[in-house]
Amino acid sequence: MRKVISILVLIAIAAMGILSFGTTAEADEIKFVGVITKIEIAGKDATTATVTLKDNKTEEPVVITVSDDLTLDKFKDHRIAEGDEIRCKYEPVEGKNVSKLFRKTAGC
Repeated sequence: MRKVISILVLIAIAAMGILSFGTTAEADEIKFVGVITKIEIAGKDATTATVTLKDNKTEEPVVITVSDDLTLDKFKDHRIAEGDEIRCKYEPVEGKNVSKLFRKTAGC
C-alpha cells in the first residue's frame, strides 16, 4: 500500500512539473520588414526613440520603441535614417511595441 501511494505521489509531482513548464506565458515576438517613415529621438541625451515603419506586406504603419544604445547611435549619426528598409523584431509590452532587433536589410 505504501508503495502504491508513493508511486501516485511521484506521478502527481511529475505531472505538476510538466504542466508548470507548459503554462508559462511569454509575449509573442513579431517579425517584419518595413521602411522607416519617421524617427523621433527624445532629446539630445535620450535613452529611447520612437520609430514609425510602414510594413512591406500590409502597408500599415507600425510604431516601435527602440532603446538599445547601438541603434540609438546609428540614428544620431544618420547611419539609419528615414527611407531605409529595416528588418525588425519586437514584443508588445504594456501597450508599446518594444524593439528586440532593429537592422537595415542591406546590412549596417
